[in-house]
Amino acid sequence: MENQETYHKAKKRLQAKIGFYIHLAVYLGINTLLVVINLLTSSQYLWFKWPLIGWGIGVFFHALGVFVFSRGSAINEQMIQKEMKKEARKKQ
Repeated sequence: MENQETYHKAKKRLQAKIGFYIHLAVYLGINTLLVVINLLTSSQYLWFKWPLIGWGIGVFFHALGVFVFSRGSAINEQMIQKEMKKEARKKQ
């Protein structure tokens, strides 16, 4: 049972990382295309910076959620286990 639970947690973390890398690749690809379009059509005004900055903020927070704050789920899991033990003691 423990091994299966560890597998599911690892799989969930891996899926979160893959989701972030896909998001980053799409961000880089689309924004590269926007830079090229901007420079080829109207190089007097550089408008590509606005979607670059806005979407970049989203990618930044996605990275924080996947790589920095993912420990929060481990803390939640510990608290759930603690509450389950309390409930089991109450029933005895």
